[in-house]
Amino acid sequence: MTLLTAPVGELTEILSGFAFKSEQFNNSGEGLPLIRIRDVVEGASDTYYSGDYKSEFLIKNGDALIGMDGQFNLACWRGGPALLNQRVCKIKATDERLDQGYLLRFLPSALKEIEDRTPFVTVKHLSVKSLREIEISLPPLPEQRRIAAILDKTDALRAKRREAIAKLDQLLQSVFLEMFGGSTGTTTSVAELAPSAGAIRTGPFGSQLLHSELVDHGIAVLGIDNAVSNKFTWAKPRFITAEKYSQLSRYRVNPGDVLITIMGTCGRCAVVPDDVPAAINTKHLCCISLDRTRCEPEFLHSYFLMHPIARSYLESRAKGAIMAGLNMGIIKELPVALPSLEDQRRFVTIKKSLERQSAQAVSQENRSNELFAALQQHAFAGALRS
Repeated sequence: MTLLTAPVGELTEILSGFAFKSEQFNNSGEGLPLIRIRDVVEGASDTYYSGDYKSEFLIKNGDALIGMDGQFNLACWRGGPALLNQRVCKIKATDERLDQGYLLRFLPSALKEIEDRTPFVTVKHLSVKSLREIEISLPPLPEQRRIAAILDKTDALRAKRREAIAKLDQLLQSVFLEMFGGSTGTTTSVAELAPSAGAIRTGPFGSQLLHSELVDHGIAVLGIDNAVSNKFTWAKPRFITAEKYSQLSRYRVNPGDVLITIMGTCGRCAVVPDDVPAAINTKHLCCISLDRTRCEPEFLHSYFLMHPIARSYLESRAKGAIMAGLNMGIIKELPVALPSLEDQRRFVTIKKSLERQSAQAVSQENRSNELFAALQQHAFAGALRS
């Protein structure tokens, strides 16, 4: 049976946010919170607006909002009374043929399709026109509500799994801070933990490695995307020839090296796994080979991410630049409160155990996401049977 469809614009009211004057923004809590794109998913804002406003731009808990730039995220607001800023819109079902819950379950996949096919130079933009033109299937209202209820229940299970993963991360941080956050240990620096002068290095600069010299197969070239999630992951494939590698072998990345991003999303880090093939790093990464008789790589990785001394140091140095960034000198001088090797190894054992649990939970989450996507596809194609 062919399902009825209609454009979203015929069935909803879409309100675009207002361009509030930035000179009346504040972070002191004066006025009302201002919802910007970055606040849609978070459901809360730390930016306030103290000027006059029209009541139509006042948002309450439960209102459905869509970010119109970057990733086209949809979420229900939960941060209390707030004002709708430009490039965020509110959407509400107004036609008796459309259930609001069904609309909110339908839109994310439709928005993702628009996002995937939207060209961009710096940031992708969603227009209200594109939003209004989305075709939505319209089964009878009881069926819409049944579909929304099934997807709500399934999504709640996914949320619980995400919460479990987050709690494992929080537990690791708690363990680290309990073991090392209150004691200074031996005060040293990253530079003093390296076995030789060349053990801390960034990748080749300028004409040493041109983009045109990258090939489809060969020796791997690691960049920001391999460490940005704070664990080592294989991302966009980049390679150089064996001949080029012979010229750049001093930039080789070794198992157990600690990588830290120094441009873009700086301060992210990862430990290179034992099974890494021959590889070099780009100029956007600082690669640290450690004296393993003094410091465990997994300890330093957690130290960068969790210790108050490291976080304060890295954040202050990165913000001090015209464009947020770090450099090798800053990394070398980073102060390290170094505990005993025995205590480091005890922590690494706990860390490895929690990471195994987290990896298993993430694998289950990925499977749940695949099943949820399939369930959505069946639901909106009219194939979700009672």
